[in-house]
Amino acid sequence: MQFTKTVRNLVLLTTLTGAVISCNPFKKKPQTSSATGWNYNDKTMGNFNVPKPKDIKAAPGLVFVQGGTFTMGAAQEDVMGDWNNIQRRITVNSFFIDKTEVTNLHYREYLYWLSNVFPEGTTPGQSKFGMDTVVLEALPDTLVWRSELAYNEPMVEYYFRHPSYNNFPVVGVSWKQATDYCIWRTDRVNELTLMKSSYLDPKNQIKKGLNGAGQDNFNTRAYLLGEYQATPGRDAAKKSNPLKDAQGRPRTKVSFEDGILFGDYRLPTEAEWEYAAYGYIAANPQRKSKSNKRGEELISNKQIYAWKNNGYDNVRYTQKGSYQGSMLANFKRGAGDNMGVAGGLNDNAAIPAEVVTFTPNGYGLYNMSGNVSEWVADVYRPMTAVDGDDYNIFRGNEFKQIDFSRGAGNLRDDKGRIIYKTESDSTLVNRRNYQKGYAVNHLDGDSASNAGYSYGITSLISDKSRVVKGASWNDRAYWLSPGARRFLEEDQSTNTIGFRCAMNHYGSSEGTSKKAKTGIFMPTKKNKR
Repeated sequence: MQFTKTVRNLVLLTTLTGAVISCNPFKKKPQTSSATGWNYNDKTMGNFNVPKPKDIKAAPGLVFVQGGTFTMGAAQEDVMGDWNNIQRRITVNSFFIDKTEVTNLHYREYLYWLSNVFPEGTTPGQSKFGMDTVVLEALPDTLVWRSELAYNEPMVEYYFRHPSYNNFPVVGVSWKQATDYCIWRTDRVNELTLMKSSYLDPKNQIKKGLNGAGQDNFNTRAYLLGEYQATPGRDAAKKSNPLKDAQGRPRTKVSFEDGILFGDYRLPTEAEWEYAAYGYIAANPQRKSKSNKRGEELISNKQIYAWKNNGYDNVRYTQKGSYQGSMLANFKRGAGDNMGVAGGLNDNAAIPAEVVTFTPNGYGLYNMSGNVSEWVADVYRPMTAVDGDDYNIFRGNEFKQIDFSRGAGNLRDDKGRIIYKTESDSTLVNRRNYQKGYAVNHLDGDSASNAGYSYGITSLISDKSRVVKGASWNDRAYWLSPGARRFLEEDQSTNTIGFRCAMNHYGSSEGTSKKAKTGIFMPTKKNKR
């Protein structure tokens, strides 16, 4: 009986399958160009590959931050008298940013990769202390812990290397080193993405990359430009590969237009960092949450610190419960008070704490106030807020182009990265939007600005001065405000400065879901006659 029933079901299934195949209702129609009428993804019409818009996923470690308008600048009285953070309303586009600061473990992973790819002697004549110069240049300066009048020698030896400090924020890293880390992280994430999708052969890639590859290591831009010769995985040559060439054959080389690769990890701009620190999403009146008690105060009355609380701009948790009175950040309460009294420690951290400690803000970001100050991308100027654009404000642009004069096959430097050069001003004469390739010191020392900086003579500000945001474990409460700003030369470091990475968000500013749209799509109404 059961056998007869099974046979009957199989016959019915076969009949239905045949019907589906014959009428083929699920066959996808090729997408047609609204400009030319030619089909996309159709080998009979050239097979121009146009992938469908995809859900933008956050790359490893990142959190999506929906952009918007906010008042950038000081949130309390300028007690330092710097007059360098004047309030101004600006707009920041949506972006991604690290949930936490980059840790010692993250940075040691970076050094491990460098030491395997660039073993001693890889760069001719540039080895020292048993390491290649590429590795030496990336090492954090652990001597930043030393002081003439303090015993911090154990931190010199142990803070960066000992497993007890794995998840503590890395310090002693300069702005340049942090930028190099971002480039390396981009390449490792994209390399793994291509291996998982079989556009790179995993075994060959790992064997090649971690065995003294040197200059010939995977770099995203070198790969896209054809300067990196990759071995594709076996599945890339199969018909199931969605990428096709003009003849309809599987395409083993990925382009950025395919939507497979992630964008570049980078340091956040000052505006992005400050906007993310406030966690303004907590002020959304549409979010029906018991913790949403502050409403418009986040923006209108300008909260002072990064964390969300019950309406009191203070540094302790004020709601009733087991955490009432607990410190909300790792900072210095006063002279000689870095962690409180034994048996009742305030923030329980004499130095930097683990990166996931204390309360996160509205975006789920940890330690945007306190723990360590952080490098951002901007070049420091006191009055940039007045001079800059009101959309994605940033100072530090150096407009570059690939140095094709070196010839194909020679476009990479000794680290395997594409070599760029600053655009020649002579080629920009007829442009309206910019006239200088080097825009770092735009409006400095010219007739339009009446401003100039003589570094080391009348000022400590130079084109290498980079903005530092957020308070550290050794700072007073004043610096906890996201609006506060300081600076340091890009090739220097301290035991109070770390960093976190950011990434551009592509597509709709609304969010990362498939339903996210740009603009307002109004329903089409038929006119009554």
